Parts: sequence; structure tokens; C-alpha cells
Amino acid sequence: MIETCCKTILTKRGVAFTKSEDLGELTKKLTKELQLVPEGISDEAKGAENIKLILRNLTQLTNNLAQLRGLYGTGHGRDGNHRGLQPRHARLAVASAVAFIDFVSETYRQRESTKTK
Repeated sequence: MIETCCKTILTKRGVAFTKSEDLGELTKKLTKELQLVPEGISDEAKGAENIKLILRNLTQLTNNLAQLRGLYGTGHGRDGNHRGLQPRHARLAVASAVAFIDFVSETYRQRESTKTK
């Protein structure tokens, strides 16, 4: 889901990417393109340090989800003894992915609407 979201927004913004770029690279490109990077937050902004930490964690979140997918996903020819995540962990992973997607999608829509005004 996250990979599709990143590629869709990057394509709509005219940002090139390769088929070999992993989720971490795509996320970095997207957050830079949408100016969702800590460096874009003024130190004078209320809650600046908290906002910067959250933005740094956005990229880490997607990296960690990609690693979980590699460790627990059902792809890559797993044997019959493979066990995935427990349902509560799977729900946490999905909810985290949805939170990321909602945030970047809403940011994209907001950025696009201000370009047309």
C-alpha cells in the first residue's frame, strides 16, 4: 500500500524513480517532494522539535514496515511451517501504514489545491 501511494504521488508530481528503488528510497523522495522533512520546519514554530521528530519517524516507520514484510510476509516462497504476525501486530502494521498514507495523501491534496489558487 505504501509503495503504491509513494509511486502514485511521485508520478503525479513528475518525479522520476526507478523500479529498483526500495520503500525507504521512495519514502524519502516523497517526503522531500512534499516538503515533509524536518529541515522544512522553522525552529520558531510552536512544537517545532516534536514536529521534526514525527517527520523523522515517518521514514523510519516505512523502513520498519518493509522489514516486517520481509520477515513475516507470505511472499518469497515460504514453507508450510511459516507463521506470520499475530493479528494484533498485523493490525498495528496496517494501521501504521494507513496513518502514513492518509497523511501524505492529504498533504499532497493540500499542496495541489494551493498551487491552483
